[in-house]
Amino acid sequence: MNRVNTLFNIQYPIVQAGMVWCSGWKLASAVSNSGGLGLLGAGSMHPDVLVEHIRKCKNATSKPFGVNVPLMYPEIEKILNILVEEDVKIVFTSAGSPAKWTPFLKDKGMTVVHVVANTKFALKCAESGVDAIVAEGFEAGGHNGREETTTMVLIPNIRKVTDLPLIAAGGIGSGRAMLAAMALGADGVQIGSAFAATIESSANEAFKKRIVEASEGDTLLTLKQLAPTRLLKNKFFDQVQEAQAKGANADEMRQLLGKGRAKLGMFEGNLEDGELEIGQVSALINDIKPALEVMNEIVNEFTEIKRNFCSENLF
Repeated sequence: MNRVNTLFNIQYPIVQAGMVWCSGWKLASAVSNSGGLGLLGAGSMHPDVLVEHIRKCKNATSKPFGVNVPLMYPEIEKILNILVEEDVKIVFTSAGSPAKWTPFLKDKGMTVVHVVANTKFALKCAESGVDAIVAEGFEAGGHNGREETTTMVLIPNIRKVTDLPLIAAGGIGSGRAMLAAMALGADGVQIGSAFAATIESSANEAFKKRIVEASEGDTLLTLKQLAPTRLLKNKFFDQVQEAQAKGANADEMRQLLGKGRAKLGMFEGNLEDGELEIGQVSALINDIKPALEVMNEIVNEFTEIKRNFCSENLF
């Protein structure tokens, strides 16, 4: 039995990433109902909104689901206490050290998974007692690792240093990519961009349309003075690049970024002035479709490609 399936009690080892402004209760419940693990993205939710989404998700699915929590969230204690009060069983933590909060969450009976981008933090995860690790390569959308390590290099590196269940992320949006990640040593995959463009995603329809229109090279890692972030190119992206070329420091970049830039682009649909976080795999996404259809396509392709490899004499 696959270790990710067993850990989360799900049918397929596929996790829907807890993306800001995309991962509300409709998407999380749809993915869970389709046999994967849906995640609510707490990073773009005020505490009262998170409570609402947890309760609606529970009403929409009887299957397991979880919550992704960036540990740098300004109201982190309030958010984590909400997870306890609402009896959330699975939490994915990111953007911070797992050492401080993993023991607290484990003590409350939660399954804890942490997102990393290098082997150093993978080892810290193991020391902290997490149940599994998400290893995210720099192909992924949104906030990213400073090392810019690709998924193909990151997964085998982390598999060398830990035996924990390992979930690959970054550049994965198909069954073929899922099989490749598992051949590298992953037990399952976390998929963001392909689900961001689904009907159930809470992203603005204009942003979804921009995702499916994206071509190779339309995303780039930027904002490195603050936190490396993969964005679609637009007017705001050009302003960031221009500021960086002029040698802007972190404070100047912070002022340019301002507040609510991701909400403006991804949730409100301002495609020029907003921050549009999405992964390189957006170049392979051509339609806005239901989450169930995305899940079925991934599973069916994975099964077919695996069967073909096993039946062919490759050497």
